[in-house]
Amino acid sequence: MACNANMMHMLGVCRTARLTSSIALPLGADKIGRGFYTSLSSRVKFTRKICASLAQAKPSASGMASTQKKVLVPIGFGTEEMEAVILIDVLRRAGSDVTVASVETDLQIEASRRVKLVADRPISACTEEMFDLIVLPGGMPGSSRLRDSEILENITKRQAADGRLYGAICAAPAVALETWGLLKGLRVMCTRDGSEVVKHEYNPVEWSFAKTPVVLVPIANGSEEMEAVIIIDVLRRANIHVVVASVEETLEIVASRKVKIVADKLIEEAATSAYDLIVLPGGMPGAERLSNTQSLTKLLREQAESKKAYGAICASPAVVLEAHGLLKEKKATAHPAFSQKLADQSAADTRVVIDGNLITSRGPGTAMEFALAIVEKIFGQEKAISIAEAMVFPYP
Repeated sequence: MACNANMMHMLGVCRTARLTSSIALPLGADKIGRGFYTSLSSRVKFTRKICASLAQAKPSASGMASTQKKVLVPIGFGTEEMEAVILIDVLRRAGSDVTVASVETDLQIEASRRVKLVADRPISACTEEMFDLIVLPGGMPGSSRLRDSEILENITKRQAADGRLYGAICAAPAVALETWGLLKGLRVMCTRDGSEVVKHEYNPVEWSFAKTPVVLVPIANGSEEMEAVIIIDVLRRANIHVVVASVEETLEIVASRKVKIVADKLIEEAATSAYDLIVLPGGMPGAERLSNTQSLTKLLREQAESKKAYGAICASPAVVLEAHGLLKEKKATAHPAFSQKLADQSAADTRVVIDGNLITSRGPGTAMEFALAIVEKIFGQEKAISIAEAMVFPYP
């Protein structure tokens, strides 16, 4: 199968081998039996398709005693962190036993936008295991690092030869699977989700900064990893200086679906600096841990009093901002499970809400729109669209 340069960053693939009779492609494509493909803009949809295929697959030999499906997600230096974390998070939500394996010499890797992720084990420790699914995140040079791992190549080739599920997204199908000869006879499809971003702005004010904006993203044990990583990734794509601060006693935190993330510094050190924007990921009990961190809530109060920008997503608008009086006379939204805690619920059904210097959003499924809306407020719509197009995400 020939892959041109555009396909390198657009296509994704999951081969279903003989384990399912058919899978429906996006855009009403015909049944194809042996595989489906998706684009970078459909990460969560891609993972949902994988979950559906995985549900129909027979358990691996090592997992015959349990209905829990075993999944391998390899990562390397330069892996696209959003793709890796979304795959891990959603598959774990679906009940899969997900192993995150590093193809590097260390368990900790630095992803494409400098988010530090910690794998569960080295890829060398996976050679004797049988997996129901192996799925490769993309990103560059991450896809090349996966491709160059002889151990991963052998594991994936054995997976294909045994007729078990394997898949990839973004650059990984072309860079890794094609190089390994695992796309022969499979059709490739690049799709684009046509849904619109839904946001509303009240009391518009200009967010302007004299220099490169500095943004604080605090994280805690139990933070929602998709939200945290998407915010960090997108803002760094916009060349914003993002400081990731742990409110725990260590730099490494374990997020809500057990993804391990390493912060840049502890909150006590971060609290000595000033920020143009402070933005909180959600997740439970992560939001509660942020709310109970005195140094962070002090920073947030000072941010609001100085009329500087701040924001939150998912549970955090209610659990942190509302709880500390930081939504007074403000329109906001939150995750549906927490929106009833908002004093003003008139905008609670909107995906992204901006009110002056405050921005809030609803959850993992709105995190991309949330992050791009921040970029738009800081740099304008043209910059946000440019970043969205590079990710094959429709905006606005």
